[in-house]
Amino acid sequence: MNKRKDLGQHFLKSKTIARSIVDSAKITRNDIVLEIGTGHGILIPYICKNAKQVFSIENDHNLYLSAKSNFHDYSNLVLEYGDGFKSVHSFSIFVSNLPYSKSRFAIEWLLQKKVSRAVIMVQKEFAEKLVSNEEHKAISVLANYGFRIKFLMNVRKSNFFPMPKVDSTVILLEQKKVIQKILISTVNRIFSYRRKTLQNILKQFGVNSTSKKRLDELSGDEIIKIAQKIIRS
Repeated sequence: MNKRKDLGQHFLKSKTIARSIVDSAKITRNDIVLEIGTGHGILIPYICKNAKQVFSIENDHNLYLSAKSNFHDYSNLVLEYGDGFKSVHSFSIFVSNLPYSKSRFAIEWLLQKKVSRAVIMVQKEFAEKLVSNEEHKAISVLANYGFRIKFLMNVRKSNFFPMPKVDSTVILLEQKKVIQKILISTVNRIFSYRRKTLQNILKQFGVNSTSKKRLDELSGDEIIKIAQKIIRS
């Protein structure tokens, strides 16, 4: 059994939770679903039940071969080997139990895609940061600008093998708008100067300002507007 601990990969073993994850995606016969990280295929039977088409992509060759053997009789399923984040498939719904190490990257990637909604499993602490009002993070500002975020369920670490050190949370992301890569990179760069005043942050981009406020004093939408101003300048 390939445990892939180095990738932060832990495999869900509860079929009840797997069914709940897929049910939350509200897949219909009109939907094309993308799953990144086939793993042992615990989500596949539930995803394929209602979807028009399912693309499930796995970057571990042994797991891919195992899935090809175990799920060859699903007519609406296409299994692929490779990096799912390089996929060119169009899809309306994204469902994935992501390796913890890929959570931020996956959300930034999803923000640039036209997708109805996504149901993903992330580390509980990461999920809490996405909606925290105590301290802004670049990823939380971006995620809340592009998605409506809803917590669906917490999943105890005992539901995985190998068992991780932390609990997980399943979240629903419903798209509000597609975000361009330049906006994502600009917001990330703004946050690299987060301890500076707004005046000094904007100076890094050649934009004049007299504001002495810091990022934590601004709303997420205000930070997005600043990033858009930088892009236009």
